[in-house]
Amino acid sequence: MKIIDALKARWSEQGGYREIIKMAVPLILSTGATSILHFVDRIFLTWYSSVSIAAAMPAGILNFTLMSLFIGTTSYVSTFVAQYHGAKNPTRIGPSLWQGIYIAIAGGVIIFSISFASKPIFAFFGHEQTIQNEEALYFAILSKGALFPILAGAFAGFFSGRGKNWPIMWVNFIMTAINIILDYIFIFGKLGFPEMGIRGAAFATIIAGASSCTLYILLVFRRKYNAEFKTISGWRPDRKLLGRLIRFGLPSGVQFFIDISGFTVFILLVGRIGSAELAATGITFNINTLAFMPMMGFGVAITVLVGQFVGSENPEKAERTVYSGVHLCFIYMTTIALAYVLVPQIFLVAFSAKADPAQFEPVRNFIVVMLRFVAVYTMFDTSIIVFASALKGAGDTRFVMIMIVCLSIGGLAIPSYIAIAVLEVGVFAAWYIISGYIFLLAITFLLRFLSGKWKGMRVIEQPGDAKRVG
Repeated sequence: MKIIDALKARWSEQGGYREIIKMAVPLILSTGATSILHFVDRIFLTWYSSVSIAAAMPAGILNFTLMSLFIGTTSYVSTFVAQYHGAKNPTRIGPSLWQGIYIAIAGGVIIFSISFASKPIFAFFGHEQTIQNEEALYFAILSKGALFPILAGAFAGFFSGRGKNWPIMWVNFIMTAINIILDYIFIFGKLGFPEMGIRGAAFATIIAGASSCTLYILLVFRRKYNAEFKTISGWRPDRKLLGRLIRFGLPSGVQFFIDISGFTVFILLVGRIGSAELAATGITFNINTLAFMPMMGFGVAITVLVGQFVGSENPEKAERTVYSGVHLCFIYMTTIALAYVLVPQIFLVAFSAKADPAQFEPVRNFIVVMLRFVAVYTMFDTSIIVFASALKGAGDTRFVMIMIVCLSIGGLAIPSYIAIAVLEVGVFAAWYIISGYIFLLAITFLLRFLSGKWKGMRVIEQPGDAKRVG
């Protein structure tokens, strides 16, 4: 009875299960839609060509790696919005959004410029020539449309920081539908369009990204939001506010960038082992993304709630929120991990449906084993999402960045290079390395959270308050 009473209390109190679920559900559906988008995209490319699916993962993740530096920074608008919302200072929300927009524009221009170096970039990694050609093509096209996902991160922060997440969900639903439809039309050449393969997948992604930004612009720059939050009149560059967004948001962006970079290096190195190993690794990550992305929705909800409670000087409620998130996330991911081990074949049905059986069979065999690795490390990966999100919600972005940089380089990239490029071990040895890296990262963030230092941190200005973020 005591356990039941405790669960009932945890459900209804501030920072309890109900509050997290209420905020997280639209975000879970939103990130779930994005996962489905990438999942279907990879299925279509698997059906189209084994070369295309092998090229899509390294090229796509390298593009996302470059964008992640700016997406991580602009998305941190949500923490500023959350803390201003908690502090009841709404007129600073619009100006915060605009500083994120300026960073997004700069990021879009930088990555657009990098797109012209796609051929030498992928020549450096030494994959098979046919794969290399498609990697360079896919990367170049995606990079020219990098502005849209970066900008969407800032716009989404305007809504998520205030706990208004349903508009984000609907924008992502519409974007996903547009992308999937255009994927099918462009990749296979339907409705009178030429067959474009991997090039068509890239064009579909850019058009869908542009549509999401258009929808956000129509939603954000309405009169009622301008009157309350200054979403239009707050357009002017604010040196101090921009400086604070860069100070706290850039470490978040660097953390995101280095974290994704570690995985990118891992995937590119696996490509040196063989095309079947590369395709299997890409599909395994894609399967895990479909199941794991809902946890990202929980992560955003935890970041926002922690930010709001910290902004309103309630660190105890922030702490309760985090532990509620831990309980919910572990229940979900335990179920998924068991499915990876007990029924791995159900995750492969869609990929194998129209793929060449002879080409897909060795890929299938690798994936079944790789999913066992994922089942083990996914529990620690869940801890990373929850505790890192909590730290970022308070403003502890510098510590998160430093740990990601140190462990991604020293615990993932360098060991993977030594194992694959120097010692020439098999692909499963590389998977032991990535599992160990995730374990170390999870323990590090847990210990930092338990230290409690984050409770005294803020990202917004505090007139007369001498506290500084450590």
